[in-house]
Amino acid sequence: MKKIKILFQGDSITDAGRDKRNYHDVGPGYPKYASEAIAAACPDVEFEFINFGISGNRTSQLFDRLYRDGIAFQPDVVSVLIGINDIWHRYGGEHIATTDEQFALNYRCILERLRNETNAKIIMLSPFLLDAEPFEGMRADLERRLPIVRKLAEEFADVYVPLDKHFEEALKTQPEPLYYSKDGVHPNDNGRMFIGKIYAEAAIPLIKQF
Repeated sequence: MKKIKILFQGDSITDAGRDKRNYHDVGPGYPKYASEAIAAACPDVEFEFINFGISGNRTSQLFDRLYRDGIAFQPDVVSVLIGINDIWHRYGGEHIATTDEQFALNYRCILERLRNETNAKIIMLSPFLLDAEPFEGMRADLERRLPIVRKLAEEFADVYVPLDKHFEEALKTQPEPLYYSKDGVHPNDNGRMFIGKIYAEAAIPLIKQF
């Protein structure tokens, strides 16, 4: 039986309150739904799922812990969902401003290390904002960052998942504005299931290449 190690990396959206004492605990967030769907679709594969999302992380913090929480495990597939805190923390109590240029450099350095120091297939997921935006200005900041993420994905990613576009389409037919998230950033269970489904649909064809 084939063995495939999949590592989820990111911030609170990936963390979702997982048990940090056990990195095999994928938590209640989208990695739970993604891993269940992937395992069900690939019964001939023995999967090891690892979640190293850490709530509050910005791109700089992910870079700082990338070896310990990623490269050292030599995953077969690594996914990265990062970036919203580089915006959020400018407006929240921290008042930490990350320029577009610094964001691009941080993210590029993360991807270069993953590409150069592992043989992992890379899945990139775009940051997103939903209807209940907590801070004025975040939407404009995100719109500037999304092209940066897309361009990096073209260069480094084996699979790119534009979550912003998927949510945009879903909200056209979803009459309840807060259906996927109460604060516009952190998905509720509906949002987690939605991301997990999209993740699995994007990842399964990649996994079948192994």
